Amino acid sequence: MTHKSALLDKIADKSARIGVVGLGYVGLPLALRFAEAGFPVTGFDIDDKKVNALNAGQSYIAQIPAARIAEAIANRLSATGDFSRSHEMDALIVCVPTPLGRHHEPDVSFIVKTVAALAPYLRAGQALSLESTTYPGTTEEIIVPVVEGRGFKAGKDCFVIYSPEREDPGNPHFHTRIIPKICSGLTPECREIAVALYGAVIDKVVPVSSLRAAEMTKLLENIHRAVNIGLVNEMKVVTDRMGIDIHEVIDAAATKPFGFVPYYPGPGLGGHCIPIDPYYLAWKALEYGVDTRFIRLAGEVNSHMPEWVVDKTAAALNERGKSLNGSRVLVLGIAYKKNIDDTRESPAVEIMELLRQRGADVAYSDPWVPKFPRMRVHHFELESTPLSANSLAGFDCVLIATNHDAFDYVLIRKHANLIVDTRGVYRVNEAHVVKA
Repeated sequence: MTHKSALLDKIADKSARIGVVGLGYVGLPLALRFAEAGFPVTGFDIDDKKVNALNAGQSYIAQIPAARIAEAIANRLSATGDFSRSHEMDALIVCVPTPLGRHHEPDVSFIVKTVAALAPYLRAGQALSLESTTYPGTTEEIIVPVVEGRGFKAGKDCFVIYSPEREDPGNPHFHTRIIPKICSGLTPECREIAVALYGAVIDKVVPVSSLRAAEMTKLLENIHRAVNIGLVNEMKVVTDRMGIDIHEVIDAAATKPFGFVPYYPGPGLGGHCIPIDPYYLAWKALEYGVDTRFIRLAGEVNSHMPEWVVDKTAAALNERGKSLNGSRVLVLGIAYKKNIDDTRESPAVEIMELLRQRGADVAYSDPWVPKFPRMRVHHFELESTPLSANSLAGFDCVLIATNHDAFDYVLIRKHANLIVDTRGVYRVNEAHVVKA
């Protein structure tokens, strides 16, 4: 029996042992999905706190209930920091971060280090899948040489796969099982394994012709959003100068039943994909002599939004006889989108830093983030401020950066001295509400 046939049989009868490497916002939901579908799953992570929490049946991601983890741990899921156990796995799925470097260049060091840690324990018959968002060519340039360096031939001894993650944290309408899964492989045999592996746990699998096509698909999805958000953020600046409410315009345009998709402005872009992916493609395109000017421009517009919001805040305070320097400003919501606890690349945090640099006394309130997290760049020794009539009235300005559903917007409107609204929460014009 060939390695391919043996692995396909294990996938079919759900005896294939699945290893998920990286147990964050992408890896943990995927590990849970495989376990809930009946596969034995081992999660790998270098963070002992995550490993210990999972093995104790606890959750460290707010939108994933502990009861779900406890049930999976009691049945088919375990976690470890011992990478030598990857040798036991039939399929290894790598879900590690791909941030940007200091000069907006791709940082694939997490992929490189993870694959290097797995390399000594790779064996014939395994599938190795990468899910990290990255530039076209990454899988072939980083994963394949490691596999071949171990003496394995992809498609025969080992199966190299790329399948980009499509998680949407905080969205109750879409979860791992029902989101169509893009996948491909280095060879037709690798692609066949990919379809079987993900088809066992995902309702719809969409195979594409090559690893690079799969990698590019993920970039296009997020660049599409980045460009359209950049467009509407620029429109926000224009309409603000003209005294027109951009949200009213978008809502009116959205009544057209064809040819228009509504995107809404905000204080900038956040998260692990949309602010980052355009730079991944722009960097790689230069290797082919292409300057992605349109994509770069959208990135420039979006990255400028936090400064624009702070300028609007300063101007609003000035109109009320106050200076930003010395004013107490409460930022509402520091997660990058509503109803989640993920602060990666959050524009709210950038706004807090800009406010601090200009002399403001900054605090924040976020029911999803009770204590300001450790971050690569910005740091505040702060805990979330509880909202009450007295606490709101004690700030010169309340800035809505992330529109969590848990906020009491009636209370905020009634007791805040000045509100800077970056999310269009308040649609009725009021003297103490400034739209930014």
